[in-house]
Amino acid sequence: MSEFSVFLEGYKRFRTQAYATQKERYDRLAHEGQKPEVMIIACSDSRVDPSQIFDVDPGEIFVVRNVAALVPPFETTPGHHGVSAALEFAVQVLEVSHIVVMGHGMCGGCKAALTMEMHGTKPGEGGFIADWISLLDDVRGPIAHQHGTEGREAEKAMEFAGVKVSLQNLRTFPCIRRKERDRVLKLTGAFFAISDGLLHLLDEDSGEFSPVA
Repeated sequence: MSEFSVFLEGYKRFRTQAYATQKERYDRLAHEGQKPEVMIIACSDSRVDPSQIFDVDPGEIFVVRNVAALVPPFETTPGHHGVSAALEFAVQVLEVSHIVVMGHGMCGGCKAALTMEMHGTKPGEGGFIADWISLLDDVRGPIAHQHGTEGREAEKAMEFAGVKVSLQNLRTFPCIRRKERDRVLKLTGAFFAISDGLLHLLDEDSGEFSPVA
């Protein structure tokens, strides 16, 4: 059995079990559309699935996943702005009331930003990754100076910093800044530790992450 065949078997279980037991919910979502209250920006890492971590049903969260759960700053330059388009849709069309940026432990993207191992590579050979994680260049220097560029302590500092950078960049979007000011939109930083399954939330006043009790 090929690897994808295993997933097809999983689909068959989903179709006969989970989908069947939630048929009424799916019918409602199909006819009424989606109206999630929360958007989650998470990493593409296969070990960090927001739907599993938050144990939610279909239609409850609007999710964007990319390398290192990064948000670029607001830009009007030509190009394909995938994360920005998703933010625009979530905030302006779906009118979500909460955006959560969730970083995670053992993040390969954050580690690469710290070590700069992709620096100078060509597009298709690491260059796209290098360009994307350059969003963390400004915070890399202080972290490298304090912790070095190797080891779990340095990596975790970069993972925490990545969440803060994305929150900072979210606030460069006029629509987000306006809605947060009017208190119709809340931003939250979070961190999921793969090693122990604990979710941490960021206190932006202190800059510290604390586990959810």
